[in-house]
Amino acid sequence: MSADRLSLDIVLARQTFSLKVREDVALEGVTAVFGPSGSGKTTLLRAIAGLEAQGEGRIGFGETVWQDSAAGVFVPAHQRAVAYVFQDARLFSHLDVQGNLDFAAKRARKAGRSPDMGAAIATFGIEGLLERRAVSLSGGESRRVALARAVLSCPDLMLLDEPLTGLDRAARRDILPFLKSLPEHSGCPVLYVSHDLEEVAALASGIVVMEAGRVLANGPVAEIGRSLDLGPLSEGAGPASLIEATVARIDADSGLMALEAGGETLLLPNVAGARQGDKLRLFIDARDVAIAVERPGPMSIRNVLPARVGRIVSSDTAADALVDLKIGSELIRAQITRHALSELKLETGQQVFALMKSVRLAGDFR
Repeated sequence: MSADRLSLDIVLARQTFSLKVREDVALEGVTAVFGPSGSGKTTLLRAIAGLEAQGEGRIGFGETVWQDSAAGVFVPAHQRAVAYVFQDARLFSHLDVQGNLDFAAKRARKAGRSPDMGAAIATFGIEGLLERRAVSLSGGESRRVALARAVLSCPDLMLLDEPLTGLDRAARRDILPFLKSLPEHSGCPVLYVSHDLEEVAALASGIVVMEAGRVLANGPVAEIGRSLDLGPLSEGAGPASLIEATVARIDADSGLMALEAGGETLLLPNVAGARQGDKLRLFIDARDVAIAVERPGPMSIRNVLPARVGRIVSSDTAADALVDLKIGSELIRAQITRHALSELKLETGQQVFALMKSVRLAGDFR
């Protein structure tokens, strides 16, 4: 088994909830554990970290077995070389920032590892915070310190439990670059718990989708996003599409860049730092996709693409219907009213045009 692979066969029963997971999870870069509140994401993370001793089964990381109930094996949390970043950062309030960092570095050195204090401080931009008490930090500052402290522990696996919870959109946008760079700077894979689909789209290469204590899907984000509508599992969100696109050209005069996706071209406002050939992940809210049975005339919407109707989901008890649109090799979801569905006489296989009123870069929390 690869060192960057989790083997999970775990059962944990509580009075009102049960977790039952049997999966091999490939870990490359950031892997998201995604699902609504109460789906078992945090419980699974705690079991991996060694914080749920009552769980039964087997947990392996690479060739190392952390738990095997049948063999009487249970490696305690402090011996698993795992860094766990909680929702609330959990810095030591009686220490300043430097003291928090020193604590992690000292433990790493005792374990025979080589933390790089200077690199961690520079990477997370906390040079000006070192003498501040933990209790005086803002939400965004405390998250950056917690991430730096986790890196300094030199873990084999990093576990992040919704680290953006409670931050406003500006702070979330500021923290995202640090999260994206974590695998590179920590030298280890990251398992990232979230119920926010845009967060997942912006950060993760792989995804484990959970609901009611069970795994619904496990694999690459783009692949799972095409086969499973993840929008309803994202709290506060509705149906949406995630697509991967390649920057084909950048036009400084118009302020737009052309992206190729599924054999078609999309236009988006230029993104700072984007270069031709870059791969970007896009988020499209299904409510921002309209459907026309004929190509419309001149209009302000820039992205009007030929499509073929796929699955149609409609119920007499709902005002809206969900329509899958196949655009080249990509799948885009549109949410329209049942009245519009009837008036347009949409049928599976029908050729139509998708009008995308808004397409944005995943994780651009503006």
